[in-house]
Amino acid sequence: MARTDGVPTVYPTILYDDAKAAIEVLTRALGFTAEAVYEGEDGSVVHAELSCGNGRVMLGSKGREGVFASALAGAGPAGVYVVLDEVDEHHARAVEHGVEILMPPTDQDYGSRDYMARDPEGNVWSFGTYAPGQAG
Repeated sequence: MARTDGVPTVYPTILYDDAKAAIEVLTRALGFTAEAVYEGEDGSVVHAELSCGNGRVMLGSKGREGVFASALAGAGPAGVYVVLDEVDEHHARAVEHGVEILMPPTDQDYGSRDYMARDPEGNVWSFGTYAPGQAG
């Protein structure tokens, strides 16, 4: 049974060719906080957890061994949605750091204000005020 105590129960997980560069972009340009970064002896990122609000994304380096790495070996880009209060400020920070913007801040018919960006390895990050499952 899924938890209902306010702790997030879904954690997107993405593997990168250059996980260290991804961590740099996500923290400096997109406002995530690196909570944990574990490296292998070869310098690859075995596991990292980055937070934004009460959500987290897990990531690591491609090319490692194991069932998960094998299953994602040929996976394409992922899409992740992050709830924010200050979409325009967040967008300005991303632009300042040279992040590719796919859609500028836009008011949506369903009441959200969103923008969309692509990280250097093709993953699409959407940031908006809409919080799925919340009334209002």
